[in-house]
Amino acid sequence: MTFEEICNQLPKQARREVVNLPFKKIATGKVREIFDLGDRLLIVATDRLSAFDVVLPDGVPGKGLLLTQISLWWFERTATIIPNHLVPNHDIELAKLLANFPEWIPYAMLVRKLQPLKLEAVVRGYLAGSGWKEYQKTGGLWSRHLPAELRESEALPMPLFTPTTKAAVGDKDLPVTDEEGAKVIGTKRYEAVKRIALELFKLGTEYAARAGLILADTKFEFGVDASGELFLIDEALTPDSSRYWPQEGYVPGQPQPAFDKQYVRDYLETLTWDKTPPGPNLPEDVILKTREKYLAALKALMRGKLTN
Repeated sequence: MTFEEICNQLPKQARREVVNLPFKKIATGKVREIFDLGDRLLIVATDRLSAFDVVLPDGVPGKGLLLTQISLWWFERTATIIPNHLVPNHDIELAKLLANFPEWIPYAMLVRKLQPLKLEAVVRGYLAGSGWKEYQKTGGLWSRHLPAELRESEALPMPLFTPTTKAAVGDKDLPVTDEEGAKVIGTKRYEAVKRIALELFKLGTEYAARAGLILADTKFEFGVDASGELFLIDEALTPDSSRYWPQEGYVPGQPQPAFDKQYVRDYLETLTWDKTPPGPNLPEDVILKTREKYLAALKALMRGKLTN
């Protein structure tokens, strides 16, 4: 889909629930619904919005569509590094499957059945978010040493692999050391995931730079087939899984304007909410500005440059 086609399909109301699909639902995540098709899975990204691991009562109209299309764009470009979970002839097969439900086609991915690894592959190139908070407390990133006196939003000497556990819905992901991560998935597989995640981050950084963006950090998820081959799964380099900043105006030592959920997080930090369910309602302007940021990131990536 072109950027214009994506914009034309954005709904006016958030689609928070997937209804009427005649398939067996086997999982409901913070954002995605997963349906079992026998030898394949149908993954549908809803317009739900989560922050601090809590699903908020308001959605962002078209957010699921944007997340899916951004992931598909990246899956095409990362296939030279690692295969992904999309079935062969994906677009054709998906159109056949959802011929009677065309409104869900741009929200959905048809994928292989794989076993997800119990580890989220987080890569950080800059000090921000929880990484900045950890550095302030310990001077490093979860047992990974860093130079003293780095500033908020400053580039790290080199990108760091700082994985987390893959928590169940409702629980929080927890950062782990290299040793702890190797115990979760095995040393050989851990080293492979680390190497591939850093390669993907390098590719993402290069594409982001062409678009006038800085890729500050991101997370990837991986799965394996019956033979143990690794695949990139879930989503890839989206504003939900990544922190993008505009290159223009970047100044370390302070927070940066982000093309991701940080806009929502910053608003929520102004409230007295304790970050446990239920989440607070969002003002309409926060919802619309959040969508604008997703759209701006996608437009910049697809067209190769950041435009106002």
